[in-house]
Amino acid sequence: MKKKYPKEFLKLTKSISNKRAKIVIDHILEHGFISTEDLEKTYGYSHPPRAARDVREAGIPLETFETKSSEGKSIAAYRFGDLSKMQNNRSGGRLVFSKEFKKKLYQTNNGHCYICNGKFEERYLQIDHRVPYEISGDGEYFQQNINDYMLLCASCNRAKSWSCEHCKNWTDEKDVKSCLKCYWGKPEDYEHIALEKIRRLELTWQGEEVYFFEKIKKEAENRGTALSKYVKSLLKKYLKQ
Repeated sequence: MKKKYPKEFLKLTKSISNKRAKIVIDHILEHGFISTEDLEKTYGYSHPPRAARDVREAGIPLETFETKSSEGKSIAAYRFGDLSKMQNNRSGGRLVFSKEFKKKLYQTNNGHCYICNGKFEERYLQIDHRVPYEISGDGEYFQQNINDYMLLCASCNRAKSWSCEHCKNWTDEKDVKSCLKCYWGKPEDYEHIALEKIRRLELTWQGEEVYFFEKIKKEAENRGTALSKYVKSLLKKYLKQ
């Protein structure tokens, strides 16, 4: 016998447009839960946790539990969690932020992407959690703490997502403090990049600066050296003076 759910909850599930999230939700509504095996073999998703994250980001609580695969192995599965914690302040799987909130973020960093420091119009920058939602959630008063968010250009947002999803802290430890020491969470003051001992410098050349970029690029080509290596050599030479 299928479980009955509150009308408000069912209304929220019908409003979700994210394909992965909808598949997970519909399967749970029909069968009570969905396993990682279902997601991989039935629906072709090679990364089941990502599908589960889509559901959580859509405002629907999920809980993870252990079940058995068709071969008798222990695997993870998902079912609806405490429905009293569902969030309706989302659209397309993302939080709905006020225009004022985004404008405040935009002004805080003078219209620059927090990662590459490129200057963009407000509409081309996306609000992003400093600590991934999968690890920290939103918190009860997410819009009251502007320091928990930053604006990223589309390119940097994609790069951050890929790096975070392949980090052991994402898959195993889920330590918020570790994220806040990471380049992707706090580019202005970090100790590692996805737990690796790496330092990174993003340089964006705009307006009149493009002239100098092209000049350095030409010199690197003439020397048969990669641009990034040539820029490093110039910095080393300058620091030795």
